[in-house]
Amino acid sequence: MTNTTGLDEHGAARGSRGCRVEVNQGPVVGHGRACGTFGELLQGVLPDGDRDFLVTLPITEGAGARLTLTGGPGPVLVVPETKRKSHRLVRSMLTARGYEGGAVLELTGRLPEGKGLASSSADLVATARAVADALGARLDSTAIEALLRGIEPSDGVMHDGIVSFYHRESRLRERLGCLPRLTIVGVDEGGQVDTVRHNRVPHPRSGRDKHEYAELLDRLAGAVRTHDLAEVGAVATRSAQLSTKVRPRRHLDALLRITTEAGGLGLAAAHSGTVLGVLIAAHDPEHDAKVRAVVAAGERLAGSVSTFTSLCRHEECLPAAGGAPC
Repeated sequence: MTNTTGLDEHGAARGSRGCRVEVNQGPVVGHGRACGTFGELLQGVLPDGDRDFLVTLPITEGAGARLTLTGGPGPVLVVPETKRKSHRLVRSMLTARGYEGGAVLELTGRLPEGKGLASSSADLVATARAVADALGARLDSTAIEALLRGIEPSDGVMHDGIVSFYHRESRLRERLGCLPRLTIVGVDEGGQVDTVRHNRVPHPRSGRDKHEYAELLDRLAGAVRTHDLAEVGAVATRSAQLSTKVRPRRHLDALLRITTEAGGLGLAAAHSGTVLGVLIAAHDPEHDAKVRAVVAAGERLAGSVSTFTSLCRHEECLPAAGGAPC
């Protein structure tokens, strides 16, 4: 197969639209991976153009994809079969390259669905990277944005580090940088949220709210640049509080008390999900004791508690087979 320098927004190699891909020497395998995000450090609407945005909180947990091009005739299969969006993406990318043979996409990962951890976006990003790897093509984050734009609102997980992202448009706003490692003790309020359906519903915000979101974004960008974890926690907490104007959070007040009592940095919310997370600095000398205290209190409160680890540097993201970055 001929190597290319990238794919266009339809998944075809740039400069080679419609070029037929042949697999003549047995199966060809491609791999991809993408990391999730624990909800958002901040999510809202900006006054300039009324644009919905979020700020990611990357975590080590993610999704993996393995694509096998069989070369012979046959269907395009996805395992598990419920991953319909990934099935749609792999079919469109292969069709754009003129590949007409059989293929099997296998998706793995530990991100629960409908909780606000970007499980769907991670699946799609991992899928796109696996297809590109199998085709011998390079696929940058901008090209992945374009591929996902026609499928669903995405969470910005195709980009390294912490970013501000126009999720309804699937478009990068700004790369903010990285933070020292955080432990996130997540408490699940139960149920599931359909992200696509959630983003189709208008969420009116007042002009005052929009200006506050702009101020919070400026504060957060500065805090990420200077590694001011206390300020990051304060902004995340305020965003979680504001999120109750869109979705009720029955455990919010209790978790705020738990955060304060344990000496946590703040509270992060999955704005279109069901989890709330207490942020604790990994370098805190009382880290282990604080985590134990929050886990115990969270279990008494809701029963469903999980611990996550943030990504503090790109190279700490679990590598993907085939060299595709997280």
